Amino acid sequence: MAHAALINPLTPLVQTLITNDVRSATRAVEALPEAEAAQVVRALPNDLTALILPHLQLNYAAALVKDMKPASFKAVVHKMEPQRAASMLMRLPPDALERLLPHAPQRLIDEARELLVYPEGSVGRIMQTEYLSFHEKDRARDATRNIRKLASQQFPASYAYVVDADERLVGVINMRDLLLADEDAALDTIAKKDVFVLDCFMDSTEAAQELAKRRYFAAPVVDAQRRMLGLVKAEQLIRGAQSDVAGSIQRMFGGNPDERAFSPIAFSLRKRLPWLHVNLATAFLAAFVVSLFQDTIAKITVLAIFLPVVAGQGGNAGAQSLAIVMRGLVMREIPRNRLSALVMKEGLLGVTTGTVTGIVTGLVAWLWQGNAILGVVIGLGMIVNLFVAGLSGAAIPVIMRSLGLDPAQCSSIILTTVTDVVGFLAFLGFAVLFQNYLVS
Repeated sequence: MAHAALINPLTPLVQTLITNDVRSATRAVEALPEAEAAQVVRALPNDLTALILPHLQLNYAAALVKDMKPASFKAVVHKMEPQRAASMLMRLPPDALERLLPHAPQRLIDEARELLVYPEGSVGRIMQTEYLSFHEKDRARDATRNIRKLASQQFPASYAYVVDADERLVGVINMRDLLLADEDAALDTIAKKDVFVLDCFMDSTEAAQELAKRRYFAAPVVDAQRRMLGLVKAEQLIRGAQSDVAGSIQRMFGGNPDERAFSPIAFSLRKRLPWLHVNLATAFLAAFVVSLFQDTIAKITVLAIFLPVVAGQGGNAGAQSLAIVMRGLVMREIPRNRLSALVMKEGLLGVTTGTVTGIVTGLVAWLWQGNAILGVVIGLGMIVNLFVAGLSGAAIPVIMRSLGLDPAQCSSIILTTVTDVVGFLAFLGFAVLFQNYLVS
């Protein structure tokens, strides 16, 4: 009897798909109870399932896919557009995602990785992917029927979002307008088109301020193409922003985001000591470089005065570059094919700022110590250090990310090591070259 019950909806559905009327087939599937629709999808050939899934609402498509056999899942998603498939995967329950993702084609995994993992502190990290949406050409009566069906599942339905065939947000409908509309009216004629949205990569703190300013309790989340991805509530946004910002700050300084003000001492020691040892090792490396020139420093003691100036200026310049590049990576503003151009741009900027800063520092050293060559030495050291600082500030987070590491975890420690070592090496190296002119 179960097989016979399946044949009735399946036969006209296959006929509809064969005649290329995919939209009608989509409406036929969406009109079925979820359990029956899942049976229909499992019974369809994989190529027909791949045709219909992209046109279903993403939450509904994910519900139909979650129990699919891995082989069928692989065959279906292989035919789907990667970004659409990734958006569907985001809506799978964790256990289903863990079971099915290893069977996805490598092409999909590569394309979807950026979509499935949103950066720390972004709206995408805290949004909820359960929301109510309908296609723009759906009729009011169909939407009302589906809302009644969802009401039994206690699905929240204060607002419904209207999207086009590519899941781009068209507008929003409140329940009152839907109930008062003509039953045959298309949803795009009912929806309010001027919708406030949040970009999925937007900083959570900024997004919370925008929602508070408008006194909205929730807002839709979209990508760069205005495709609907999820929904975020104001209270959830504020709570998530506070947590993510705190975690990012702790990671930047070698801390652990799990540590709290009153965490047990043993736990805090376990999280902090490894990074303190890393920092200690890098400090000894810088000290070793200085020790190579101890005879020169002993003869020209004035060099010791300017060591922290060169190292400190390099560290500050590198931190500026690091901050800009880290933000670009987090907000996905840097295409992969322009990474080398970005590093070279920061290096060129370092040379320029190093030249200007070096001239000023050299003049100050000359006027202070009365030795023009000392000014030349510190000026040249400054140019070299700021050039390397610019390159390193851009390259370190890029390299760490390519290795699969968190760029925020220890970029600042590595950068400080580089600028200290290069700064000391350049300044003292030039001092050796010009030592005959420095010894009074």
